[in-house]
Amino acid sequence: MRGVAGMCQSWLKRMRGWSRLNREIVHCALCPRLRDHCKTVAAEKRRAYSNWDYWGRPVPNFGDPRARLLIVGLAPGAHGANRTGRMFTGDRSGDWLYRALAKAGFANQPASTDQDDGLQLHDCAITAACHCAPPANKPTREELLNCARWFESTDQLLPAKVFLALGQIAWKAVIDQGKRSGWYEGKMPKFGHAAKVALGDGRWLVGSFHPSQQNTFTGKLTEPMFDEVFGTIRSLLDPN
Repeated sequence: MRGVAGMCQSWLKRMRGWSRLNREIVHCALCPRLRDHCKTVAAEKRRAYSNWDYWGRPVPNFGDPRARLLIVGLAPGAHGANRTGRMFTGDRSGDWLYRALAKAGFANQPASTDQDDGLQLHDCAITAACHCAPPANKPTREELLNCARWFESTDQLLPAKVFLALGQIAWKAVIDQGKRSGWYEGKMPKFGHAAKVALGDGRWLVGSFHPSQQNTFTGKLTEPMFDEVFGTIRSLLDPN
């Protein structure tokens, strides 16, 4: 009984920490340019979403507070997560990501339309190098440095063993965090699709092309390629 009680207390503590961190992210005001852009997009909207009440704020982490897999994206889409308030929700990138996660057993469904669609992640959480939608999808170096504190807090809270970096900026964010925390030493490893790097302390970094329309429409990233990445992740998390 003591063991069960201890597990419950540990779970509650982790859940409270996860909720507190997400509240802090949502209320972050370190980057005025990004906050102004998010508000402007939310006010102007896209015609297809004219009836939506846009989120228009920093987008919090999403997923399982016990996750061993942490997916790192670049930033919320202006009319995707900046509209819905949930990472990779409401755009084609999210369609690709959640379809792959459902296939690999990390999500209960492939749909990602809004916060009330019933989507749940298992042993997986999603964050971003930048939590606000940036103009032209390009955060500045200073803005990425400001957001690094949220990545550090996320890493300290989760028992992540595998990091999936969707694109080069996310790849660099993971390595920078590893150097800050001491579980990675050495030069910046080369990013590539399906690249795999042992980080130390039992952790791994896996790379993938971002499931953006630019990559999926041109065939740079295909569904089999994306599924293969999650197969690699499964083998790292559950080798037997």
